[in-house]
Amino acid sequence: MSPAVRRLRDLVIVVVLLAVPFFVLKANMKSPESQNAVDRLVLRLSAPVEVAAATVARRVGDVWDDYVYLVDVKQDNERLSYERARLREQVHSLEQARAENRQLRRLLQLKDSTPGDMVSAQVIGKDFTEFFRVTRIVLDKGARDVRSHMPVISPDGVVGSVLHATGDMVDVQLAVDAAFGVDVEDERTHARGFVRGTGDPTRYGCKVEMVDSRDEVELGDLLVTSGKGRWFPRGIPVARATKVVKRELGRDQDVEAVPTVDFSRLDAVLVLVTVPGDEPGSGTVGSLTPSGPRGRP
Repeated sequence: MSPAVRRLRDLVIVVVLLAVPFFVLKANMKSPESQNAVDRLVLRLSAPVEVAAATVARRVGDVWDDYVYLVDVKQDNERLSYERARLREQVHSLEQARAENRQLRRLLQLKDSTPGDMVSAQVIGKDFTEFFRVTRIVLDKGARDVRSHMPVISPDGVVGSVLHATGDMVDVQLAVDAAFGVDVEDERTHARGFVRGTGDPTRYGCKVEMVDSRDEVELGDLLVTSGKGRWFPRGIPVARATKVVKRELGRDQDVEAVPTVDFSRLDAVLVLVTVPGDEPGSGTVGSLTPSGPRGRP
């Protein structure tokens, strides 16, 4: 194809491309009564093109709307996710604060209902060795008169006794330690016994010694401090019976129990500095010595 022919072809194409929209627009602007045969032919030929163009434009518009909608939805989802996380954190904080307030109220109720002078303390760590199961606590400000063997209790019951104290730091020998023991009685039947920790490092447990075969002790019975020996005040929960093996007359019953205190969740305790019966100004609890297994009353 010669250059002159190509130029003529390009010119014709340009004229057609410019003329077609003109004739289509001109035909669409006329009223149906004033349209001639050429206008109707132009409209008939351009109709499929207009339908196709409108369809494409509508689909492109739908795609764009969907894209904008999805962008908005994504932003809303991110905002809602952030808001949900923030609200969840607030709920967690409120639940934690409510649990702490409930624990403090129980501690205050225990302090008001237990005779004697006492100081409160917070648990800061737990540890056990081959010889001792110990909880470390820090005393509230102003408490400096805590010494060895002083009783330690919580709203759930007997925690143990002070092993040694240095300033505000106190190590507490737990009631499940094998070297710890306290005189108890069955809350239901008043049967006497002596609760001693098992020292088992795998679980918190204790056994009840010196339970007469004639005394009635059943599964689930609550064992509380008897108050004998002026060490722990009377009526503080110690353990609950989980196994009772009856023996023939003259032999002690075999009783196992679990402590009423959940040592794995222990947060706050009270240290009994004095109880009724102490000598004025002594600042001690009885003789500060745990009572051991006693003879029959």
